[in-house]
Amino acid sequence: MRMITLLGWAGAAMAAPAHSVVMVTSDVGFVIESEVEIAADADAVYALLLTPGRWWNDAHSYSGDSANMTIDAHAGGCFCETIPAKAGAAGSVEHGRVIYVVPGRQLRLSGALGPLQTDAAIGTLDLVLTPAGKGMTVRMTYVAGGYLRTRPAQIAPMVDQVLGEQLQGLKRVAETPLS
Repeated sequence: MRMITLLGWAGAAMAAPAHSVVMVTSDVGFVIESEVEIAADADAVYALLLTPGRWWNDAHSYSGDSANMTIDAHAGGCFCETIPAKAGAAGSVEHGRVIYVVPGRQLRLSGALGPLQTDAAIGTLDLVLTPAGKGMTVRMTYVAGGYLRTRPAQIAPMVDQVLGEQLQGLKRVAETPLS
């Protein structure tokens, strides 16, 4: 099951554009960083950031529908997903816990994302918005470590691609005019 999850992450992420990099790997973890410029103002980008159901890829959700994902933007708030009952019982998953928030400028979450959730791992996802030209730059850093059954050097590029894909989704939706 674990290999299928890893391959699913890798295969679905191949379409993610570059602008992300694995900064560091070690025996105990890794650091990735992605950055994207978005032609929209800080308030609009931040509001969109808090509604992952609009920009997160359905393929990287537990329910198969990112519309089930929410972020409660206050310290202790949850980046959570409801899993509706289909062929069994309904459920939910916590992707991360909000640990720092400055509206319009920064959102930081603590949580082991995706396949890291089944390991004794911890991760910190930091999203920083800064003015750039006629829009915003969003820099995403993810630091993960702990006991990882898959070597960090092996899994870090897959996590980098998947998170980079989500950041590109944020950009795409933020720059798409409402009709």
